[in-house]
Amino acid sequence: MSVPSFRLPALLLLLLGLLLAGPADARRKAPQLKPAQSGLFDLYANADGKVILGVKALDEPFLLMTSLPAGLGSNDIGLDRGQPGEMRLVEFRRVGNKLLLVARNTRFVARSENARERASVEEAFADSVLWAGEVMEGEPLRVDFSSFLASDRHGIVRQLKATQQGDYRIDDGRSVALPEASKTFPDNTELEGLLTFTGAGEGAFVRDVAMDSQAITLRQHISLVRLSGPGYEPRAYHPASGAFSVGFTDFAQPLGDSLEVKFQPRHRLQRVDPTAERGPVVEPIIYYVDPGTPEPVRSALMEGAGWWADAFDKAGFEGGFRVELLPEGADPMDARYNVIQWVHRATRGWSYGAAITDPRNGEIIKGSVLLGSQRVRQDMLIAEALLGAFGVSDPTERHRQAEAMALARLRQLAAHEVGHTLGFAHNFAASRHGNGSVMDYPHPDIRLDGNRLDLSKAYGVGVGPWDDFLVAHGYGEFADGRTAQHLADLRQAIRAQGYRYISDGDARATGASDPDGLLWDNGEDSIARYDELMAIRQRALAGFNVNVLPPGRQLGELESRLVPVYLLHRYQLEAVARLLGGGAFDYGEVGDTAAGVRAVPAERQREALKRLVASLGSGQLALPEAVLRVMTPPSNEYGRTREDFASSTSSTFDPIATVEAGVANTLQFLLDPARLNRVAWQRAHDAQQPGVQEVLDALIAGSWQRDAGNDSAPAATAVQNAANWVVLDALMLTAQDARLHPAVAASV
Repeated sequence: MSVPSFRLPALLLLLLGLLLAGPADARRKAPQLKPAQSGLFDLYANADGKVILGVKALDEPFLLMTSLPAGLGSNDIGLDRGQPGEMRLVEFRRVGNKLLLVARNTRFVARSENARERASVEEAFADSVLWAGEVMEGEPLRVDFSSFLASDRHGIVRQLKATQQGDYRIDDGRSVALPEASKTFPDNTELEGLLTFTGAGEGAFVRDVAMDSQAITLRQHISLVRLSGPGYEPRAYHPASGAFSVGFTDFAQPLGDSLEVKFQPRHRLQRVDPTAERGPVVEPIIYYVDPGTPEPVRSALMEGAGWWADAFDKAGFEGGFRVELLPEGADPMDARYNVIQWVHRATRGWSYGAAITDPRNGEIIKGSVLLGSQRVRQDMLIAEALLGAFGVSDPTERHRQAEAMALARLRQLAAHEVGHTLGFAHNFAASRHGNGSVMDYPHPDIRLDGNRLDLSKAYGVGVGPWDDFLVAHGYGEFADGRTAQHLADLRQAIRAQGYRYISDGDARATGASDPDGLLWDNGEDSIARYDELMAIRQRALAGFNVNVLPPGRQLGELESRLVPVYLLHRYQLEAVARLLGGGAFDYGEVGDTAAGVRAVPAERQREALKRLVASLGSGQLALPEAVLRVMTPPSNEYGRTREDFASSTSSTFDPIATVEAGVANTLQFLLDPARLNRVAWQRAHDAQQPGVQEVLDALIAGSWQRDAGNDSAPAATAVQNAANWVVLDALMLTAQDARLHPAVAASV
């Protein structure tokens, strides 16, 4: 008997129903998955090389930071190994089956008890959705975070474009998350991705360093950090504190107050007994030195960075600051570690100290110091060149003294950059007090001891009085509750010691006005120190010989040794130029700081003008026979570098180009439009001050009207003629500069 035909459709319907019901039943009954690693965000194992993130809480803010475990190696581009990125306040939000990573807008807030007032500001300014992903099936809530890790969160494409290296884009096919580099801990989760960027590869800086400039591969680190718990007290920023500031616009401020709120960045540091004036701390600030740093550099860095321990002890924090070697297996990118990294680049470059802060209150979450490894070699070069020129002919002794100076500089540099990561800004006026602060840029304090060059005290040892003030003002805790008064007393006390505070915005520009805020200068008296350096320079040039090179170096390197000797005075010359049209002023607030700008006295300005004009004469510009006799082109397979003077004589040394560089160095300061405008105003306000016409007359008298015929220097007339043409070119460019006031331009 045949089977009735209606049964087959029934079986098919039954099977179809089971298939359709399967996923829904699986979602309801899926077993709890166990993470491979448990922490702030759980990490789940995945055979496909994905990074699966377990999200325990939605709409709960945390901190996100990027960094580069492996960099590009170009100082000019700046994507260094260890470079930290911006810290953001983010949270996960779920919309349907999507999980959004949202960066909250921390630039505009309303710190108010009124929820509607807070919401009005949140709704007025845009947040940013950084990433979106599908929620995975099953429990707990999980998401494949790989695409976020393999995207450019650090701004690498933007940086390549900003440095004129061309248009690059991330290649998704060659960019992956790195599960093996993923780690999670109770308060932070550390993740990484390998990113490949493709482009035309035509940028010169990229071609200098990348194996294939059309495919640049870097590693990107992502730190997800739990918000700190209670106990941290933000400290209001004061403009005379010597600190950086972080802040935001707060629309809940009273009508009579500024909307701008600024805090001083600080690490969390508390005494075990908060009622005591001094005592042991709950948890010290520890900085870890890169174990990849070679000796003797490593020991110098640890010693110099450790100088800050003394300042914290004076502020009442016993054992409050330490420096240690990074433990085996620890990741320097881990948000828990303050690190000092030894960073290699293709060329000499800057060192940096960054304090990565919580944008809500300025608490420093991580200190990151990047020290360029070639800087110490330049210090060695300078010392060897000077010692060789002063007759230290024994290579072993030259090396010993040069290395001692270079390591002294490294100690100071380590302390300086760590200072930035503690929240402290540059103070370019501190050098008026010798070793007043590690937060200045010190020029080596080179001295003459009879006929001998003395480098033994080229750099100071330890932090200075200004640094003690920085720590006391930034970190000091006062049990009586009178914090504002104690901080005011500290500011008054440091001023009473004669310390002034001038930072980057009023020190770096060629036309800056403050006579004390200077980079790479030395001495209480700018003119006196300039005269001393010029005497040392003259002796060094007269004694210049092949012994400025270590044994085994090719002769073409003589020029790179000549550069710092010939321009030994260049930064102190800027200090002299700052007196002309100079005016001093102080940072502060109404009621605690004198207002106004104090012009440099007229006699002092004229003394400065004399030195500036004299630097344009052949007597100071011409190279002595000792130099001309030994200068040799680079040997075969070597070439000129950015450390050499320009040359218009093919591969041979160009004495005229050297002279032109010396003249240009003076004129960039002397003819700066801002300086000339100030000179004109000071003269109009006080007839005793030199005016623009006096400056220009002195310039012409010291160049075009100067007779070099009696100078004993080789080719003095040719040297003076070369200088004169540079002066003429500079005057013509200055006359056309739109920044000059019309009346000043008419004088030029």
